[in-house]
Amino acid sequence: MSSLLEKLRLRPSSTRAAAAKSQPGSDQRRHDDKVRFWVMMVVGVVVVAAAFFWMTSARILGEPVVFNYSPRDVIFAETIGPLLGAEVIGRNSVETLVNGDAFFPAMLKSIREAKKTITFETYIWSTGKISEQFIEAFSERARNGVKVHVIVDGMGTLKFKSEDRKRMIDAGVEFYTYGREHWYELKPNINHRTHRKLLIVDGQIGYTGGMCVDDKWLGNADAPDLWRETVVRVEGPAVRQMQSVFAANWLQTTSRLIVGPDYFPTEKSAGSVKLQCFKSGPNEDPENARISYLLAIAAAQKSIKIAHAYFVPDDLAIKMLLSARQRGVDIEVVIPAINDSRFGRAASRSRWGKLLEAGVKFYRYEPAMYHAKVMLVDDAFVTIGSVNFDNRSFSINDEVNVNVLDADVAAQHVKIFEADRKDSKPLTLEEFNGRPAYQKLLDHLAGMFRSQL
Repeated sequence: MSSLLEKLRLRPSSTRAAAAKSQPGSDQRRHDDKVRFWVMMVVGVVVVAAAFFWMTSARILGEPVVFNYSPRDVIFAETIGPLLGAEVIGRNSVETLVNGDAFFPAMLKSIREAKKTITFETYIWSTGKISEQFIEAFSERARNGVKVHVIVDGMGTLKFKSEDRKRMIDAGVEFYTYGREHWYELKPNINHRTHRKLLIVDGQIGYTGGMCVDDKWLGNADAPDLWRETVVRVEGPAVRQMQSVFAANWLQTTSRLIVGPDYFPTEKSAGSVKLQCFKSGPNEDPENARISYLLAIAAAQKSIKIAHAYFVPDDLAIKMLLSARQRGVDIEVVIPAINDSRFGRAASRSRWGKLLEAGVKFYRYEPAMYHAKVMLVDDAFVTIGSVNFDNRSFSINDEVNVNVLDADVAAQHVKIFEADRKDSKPLTLEEFNGRPAYQKLLDHLAGMFRSQL
């Protein structure tokens, strides 16, 4: 027996290790160690990535805006104009168009009636039914001598057939892909997109909103797979500003300017509406969109109505919305119940808690995917265009918005907002706080990446 023990004591370490491996539970311990290692690795990557994204988020404007003037006061227009590099101009008309059944026919009619120029910029163009109508309308005008210029974001053409593009080019349409004209061309900032949505005809009629060329925007938002959208049609001197926004990305994409009266005709009065059209993007006028939103929130004295597909306010926006609530401002937010991004939805939810606690009212739109991008302040100021209420629009993407200072136009948007609210389900603080623990955790983790959404 003693000789056996002696042999065991003298067994090489490798032999003893092999014996240890054969002991019960050693496999489980090794498994647990691997799990802990990979969990720590994943957590570490998430933390590092979130820290990087936070460092690259909108941070130029860091202090709350204090502005003791209502949007109804002249000083508001005289302030927001110079700040955004686009003066508030009168003598315009604005028509509000709700859903594809309204805005697509209007846009196509304007295109078919174009006499000199068409400029068009959008984020997404997908092959389909509405695509065919735009291709035919653009091509027909180009064959008849109208100068047609099109810019579509590189990411937004992933579902657009190359033969459809070729058909337009063969007809004489100048069609360019923003940021990725060829598959091998990559921008230094691959996260940067043009998210602008613009149609300008003869320099006299302009459209903007959240619309793209995709069959999801067809119809009247009466099914879950369709998108609820708002677009404005503008006539008057402010269309020149809309054209200048298009000209900026046309220059960046083609190294060419659009110039002359075919694009910038002599101003003509079209109504009595005062508005401005401004551009925002990392390469020009950074944070204009963010400044526009925060200045309007600072000016609110009675009400703020937010109708947004992607409502992911940053810390400063939350602070200013809470300050507005302390001033007695009533704040309502309509958001999607149906969302095209679960991750984005989770990141958005991570920002609602303090607002709900302060009495901000949330409503979840149910009939269709809610894609509106509108904010109303004191029933006097309306901002609408391509801008989402999130950091991607506020600091990463190229965006365009129209700010309207007109009580009648605002009244139309109030009615639209109220109709959307009726089709929405209220979200209570109790319901929000009662969501499952796993969902709260996922919301928090997604919220760490909100600067990229």
